[in-house]
Amino acid sequence: MASVFLYHVVGDLTVGKPEMVEFYETETIETAIRVIGESTECGIPIWKRKSLGIIENAEMKQQRFVGILSSLDIVAFLARTENQKDQDRAMKTPVSEAVVPNHSLLRQVDPATRLIDALEMMKQGVRRLLIRKSVVWKGMSKRFSVLYNGKWLKNVDTSVGSSNNLNVNANHPSSSSTSTCHDKFCCLSREDVIRFLIGCLGALAPLPLSSISTLGVINPNYCSIDALTPAIDITHKLPDDPTAVAVVENMHDNQYRIIGEISASKLWKCNYLAAAWALANLSAGQFVMGAEDNMASRIVPDLSTNANGGENDRAKAGGEKRVRKFSSRSIGFKPSSPALRISRSMYRGRSAPLTCKVTSSLAAVMAQMLSHKASHVWVTEDENDEILVGVVGYADILAAVTKQPRSFIRANRSFETLGNSIQI
Repeated sequence: MASVFLYHVVGDLTVGKPEMVEFYETETIETAIRVIGESTECGIPIWKRKSLGIIENAEMKQQRFVGILSSLDIVAFLARTENQKDQDRAMKTPVSEAVVPNHSLLRQVDPATRLIDALEMMKQGVRRLLIRKSVVWKGMSKRFSVLYNGKWLKNVDTSVGSSNNLNVNANHPSSSSTSTCHDKFCCLSREDVIRFLIGCLGALAPLPLSSISTLGVINPNYCSIDALTPAIDITHKLPDDPTAVAVVENMHDNQYRIIGEISASKLWKCNYLAAAWALANLSAGQFVMGAEDNMASRIVPDLSTNANGGENDRAKAGGEKRVRKFSSRSIGFKPSSPALRISRSMYRGRSAPLTCKVTSSLAAVMAQMLSHKASHVWVTEDENDEILVGVVGYADILAAVTKQPRSFIRANRSFETLGNSIQI
């Protein structure tokens, strides 16, 4: 199992990855909506513009990174009172007004960085790895383990939990790099890593078949909001990782029933203006259910997710905005019953939250996340699939699959120390 992480480098995962095109903070919200629809993990990295005539190093490029803009960030921005009053102006606003600055979400690394070190970075909060594409890989990656060609790698700190371990080859070119460095990079996301891991299930056995409760993968510290609470309340402090809020009903004995979610995954390819209106005017339960049957008096501009298409529609209508009732279909959900207190089994389509049980296997949860393009799965009780227990996200999975390889490195380090003492 450990060989998957010790003998592979991040360059192996970049085969076929397209070249990254920087999205600048001066671009508009309107443009960001279109680009996010083609992104992974429902978000895009935001950059400051590069100064002309300056040859930048890895540190300078890292400093230009601003943060990652998600679909939920945009909907929350458009739901602000001032933006609801002038939606056209809000759509033309630079994304710098909506993105939450966080330089730690991205790290530039060398293609020869060991996969185990890359996963350790992601466990500690890194969501994107920036990797040069100027390297030509031939065949399999070199065996970049702690033991290479019978010799211990002196430049690798294999101590568990060492901060130096996270910077191996991060900013320094290796022997596998070409002498000519071009400004061509690809961006590796956590979803890419999970896709790689799910292709190595045999090598990871028996871990993939173990239940998530046995592995301790379930995170009980999730963000939630009561179904009767105004949906706009989630914007007071947007969740970080995963970017999702569970919409729940308070049952008894401090148990909560999940009826939906407000997340970047659900809003990924929605009608952003319609979703923003709903977030600003409806309760959390109405937002996820689309209470269209009782919404005759509430109207929302009928604007397309594609900004250009919306302008064409307005032109055909003589410059006036067409209005209609809000429905869950307008924000990417399919309609369901307007009653709040109903069984979650009555939910249909994309309005239903993605859930698994505490007895679900790790492989099953990984497959769910990839097939639904989701960054998380909500976990429910085994006996009652409506009672929420916690959530499983990318970071939780990475922590589980790297636990054994780290133990292997620790054992190797102990063996190295023993070997040195014998030689003395």
